[in-house]
Amino acid sequence: MLEDILTRSAEVRMNSFDPETRTFSAVIATAHAVARRDAQGPYLEILPPDAFDLAAQNLPVLDSHNTRTVRAVLGRTVSVRRADAAIEADMRLSSAEDVAPVGQRIADGTLSGVSIGYRVAGWTIGKRGAMRTKTAKRITLSEVTLTSNPADPNAAVRHQEEADVPKDTQTTDRGALIQRVRAAHNLPEDWATRMEEAGEELTDDEVREFGREEAVAARATRTAPTIRTVAPQNEDPAVIATRQTEALACRMAGDAPSDDARAYMGLGLEDLARDALTRAGERVGMMGREELMTRAMHGTSDFPELLTGAGNRVLMNAYQRAESVLKTLARQRTASDFRALSILKVAEFSGLQKVSEHGEIKAMTTGETKEGYSLETFGGMFSLTRKAIINDDLGAFGRWAEMMGSAAAETEAAQLMGLLTANSGGGVKLSDGKNLFHADHGNFAGTGVALGSAGVEGALDEARLAMRTQKGLDGKTPVNVRPKYLLVGPEAESAAEKLLASIYPATTDDVNVYATKLSLLVEPRITGQQWWVFGDPATAPVLEYAYLSSAPGPQLASRDGWETLGREFRVVLDFGCGAVDHRGAFRNAGA
Repeated sequence: MLEDILTRSAEVRMNSFDPETRTFSAVIATAHAVARRDAQGPYLEILPPDAFDLAAQNLPVLDSHNTRTVRAVLGRTVSVRRADAAIEADMRLSSAEDVAPVGQRIADGTLSGVSIGYRVAGWTIGKRGAMRTKTAKRITLSEVTLTSNPADPNAAVRHQEEADVPKDTQTTDRGALIQRVRAAHNLPEDWATRMEEAGEELTDDEVREFGREEAVAARATRTAPTIRTVAPQNEDPAVIATRQTEALACRMAGDAPSDDARAYMGLGLEDLARDALTRAGERVGMMGREELMTRAMHGTSDFPELLTGAGNRVLMNAYQRAESVLKTLARQRTASDFRALSILKVAEFSGLQKVSEHGEIKAMTTGETKEGYSLETFGGMFSLTRKAIINDDLGAFGRWAEMMGSAAAETEAAQLMGLLTANSGGGVKLSDGKNLFHADHGNFAGTGVALGSAGVEGALDEARLAMRTQKGLDGKTPVNVRPKYLLVGPEAESAAEKLLASIYPATTDDVNVYATKLSLLVEPRITGQQWWVFGDPATAPVLEYAYLSSAPGPQLASRDGWETLGREFRVVLDFGCGAVDHRGAFRNAGA
């Protein structure tokens, strides 16, 4: 079973959001000790920066750790790296209309938190004074999220003129605070001693929190009369179904549930079926297991939707984890149907014409051209047998949902990769009958230069100059594409990292995207030493992909089994992609 996904948040201060490119940078993790509690009591959790596995660079940027829907994906990370004693990330928000308000909140400072989701493989137990510590041995990032719940005070969205991150403020008299908390909760003197020995490792708020937790733990050990209380419960069927769906999905994937869903983690399929039938108004008291499951699958209860919803959550989580970095380079849109999508490119106006005092304003003409592509449908099916349902065996279903999510991401990546590698690496044909990367387009190096060779700086200069001097359809107006991404395969990854180490800005003043900075993207499907430089797809799109507007991303549906007893599940992906222009990229074939 997978380790639980943990989260850690941080207070947001001034930020580096660039509304033009929708990019910003953040310190997403530091070694600051965060107070937590487990079965053994309070402890300090420490995440050393050198324990982070940074292999995954293209992580989803989510809304408050929400992995349930595609709409909750606000953007992607374009770079994750170590910087001194912290982990930094460059992020780009989606160009979707519903994400625009998020960018505005970041820009005006009302969005107050950034957080990470991560898994830990092993802990080192130690002590700081009298306080127990748990230091992570290996940390794998799964997401970055925008949230309003800060915890790590040393992580923050970076400001362009930000200097060192200030340390936590402490009260002028820590001893007095500790004694006030001890007296308020009637705690023993040794608790006060432990807090004083912890020193600056704990903030004032953490001292107060440890005091409350210690008092609660002490009361729990005392012998007291049983007091029955009635806790408020939400009886809304939709809310119950959502929590049960989350719990079932967490069982299938081995993930940690939210507090609301935790109460349903111990329920098997039979329990969930019984509950669904009961809420649908059926009497189930004398039903046997087989009859109960059959009635739940084929009746009017919401049990089938529960299975479908859980499968969809597992599928979407796997899909988001496996998404290709190529989508970072492409512009997204939606299509209302399966008819061919035409991308009309209108030539730029070189300038306005001068008008004399009594002169006539003349009409200005422009040229145009267009590219096109259409959506295609991809899919797969799986049958959850009647035997597996009765036996509460969800392992195969969970694995299938994960594989389908990964397969959907692989399908998209293969389609996008084909646009670049068609015609022996020249790329797909454009409307002018020439390859995407062609000498006549001014975006293909005549001589290949490997990134690890001595002439690589000159090759990058050539790429940058070619992109900066691209002309519009009129052949005169400069397009002025700003290089932003360096795309390589695994064989060129090490050389690219060494090259960019001297290009990455060393101060927070230069943390945003500038002409001399490239973000590294590694695509495992690329072979050899070939490499590409891309501009921002928001301003100079080269590739474009689209989903059916009514079904963005892979869609999971189910029905009663026809050929086999049980439940049949189907995943369908309506996806298409194409090349829309040649001016925003440059290719070098490598050595």
